[in-house]
Amino acid sequence: MTFCKEKLSLDELINTIKCGCKNKELIGLEYERLPINKYTQHAISYYGEFGVCEILKEFAKIDNWDYILDENEIIGLKKIHDTITLEPGSQVELSIEPQKSVKNIKSKIDEINNSLIETFEKYDVKLLNYGVYPKSTYKNIKIIPKKRYKYMANYLWGILSDVMMRETAGIQVGIDFKDEEDAIKKFNLANKLSPFITAMYANSNIRGGVDTGYKSFRALAWLNTDNERCGFATKFKDNMTFEDYIKTLLNVPMIYIVRDNKYIHINGKINFKQFINNGWEGFDATLDDFKLHSNLYFPEIRLRNFIEIRNHDCVDEKYMYSLLSMYKGIFYNPDALLETEELMKKFTCNDISEFRYNVPRLGLETKVKNTYIKDVTKEILTIAENSLKSLSDEDLEFLYPIKEINDKNLTPLDII
Repeated sequence: MTFCKEKLSLDELINTIKCGCKNKELIGLEYERLPINKYTQHAISYYGEFGVCEILKEFAKIDNWDYILDENEIIGLKKIHDTITLEPGSQVELSIEPQKSVKNIKSKIDEINNSLIETFEKYDVKLLNYGVYPKSTYKNIKIIPKKRYKYMANYLWGILSDVMMRETAGIQVGIDFKDEEDAIKKFNLANKLSPFITAMYANSNIRGGVDTGYKSFRALAWLNTDNERCGFATKFKDNMTFEDYIKTLLNVPMIYIVRDNKYIHINGKINFKQFINNGWEGFDATLDDFKLHSNLYFPEIRLRNFIEIRNHDCVDEKYMYSLLSMYKGIFYNPDALLETEELMKKFTCNDISEFRYNVPRLGLETKVKNTYIKDVTKEILTIAENSLKSLSDEDLEFLYPIKEINDKNLTPLDII
């Protein structure tokens, strides 16, 4: 692809990823929870005297957090590098500064949770570690007053996009990369692992007060949100480059752009490549437009200036720390990375896709070509365990809660 000099260049777009190359090997975490009434288990609204907005205001005063605003509406809180933000259905997302160890992440979360949970409990609200609201559905959950969410809700065309936006809660993990080769290895492996880890962490079978028959209704909702911007970003090519990922993004339909705080609707009429080449209603493409467009692209694994792994139901904290420990053991030990790649080699792209489409219903019992997911997850956890042992890593202890239940072919939903 070539661009005219005056237009946004391909190199500029590639640099949005390349600038992430580093040797730090930190772990990032975004952790969503569901605010529910502790007695009725129904979702708590953003609005009203006892709504999530008012609770956040009180917490901000107690613990000295700053407001994050969208046209004077409170949509979250910030304190130095840590944020508490709200998803469309008032799901509470805690995002902390990346850390070197799981132990440090736990310490930071404990520090924030001590007063956060106490503040919510004053209002008889529990922050539920679960993948979907257990009783309330999107029909009675109002979207918070954040403009981005309004336009997303109007555009996303999948039959369960409203469920994804308003009802679900997940965990996202950030992994660093050293260079382009390292990034592609980790990106491809994370994609191949995604259905196996989704099954391992299934925790959203109850919705609307009934058992849906799905192990992860949250995963089902993502399958039915928007095929043009969800799912897998690539076909796991070993010779893939940053440029390939960017070109994938360029072909994704656009939702909107922002100029002078005003939202200009595009609604999928052009993709970003067309926007660069032809503009839109007199507006030319900018780097900020591309960054916004990138954030409105929701594959299972997203390549940014770090690798964002997005395919996990929200679970109890002890299992969340297991997740972080597992990824650390696999992605930050070259031998474990290679061993896990070898494990995944027997599965084609079509196999991985078939696993992905069956996991929401069957979880660990999903079977493709005589292979059960539950057998593969045991091998994945063993690789992570041996890796952390070989490194004498203090975070090994956090791996055991998920390993203990996985050995019994159970997932967090079975424990709940």
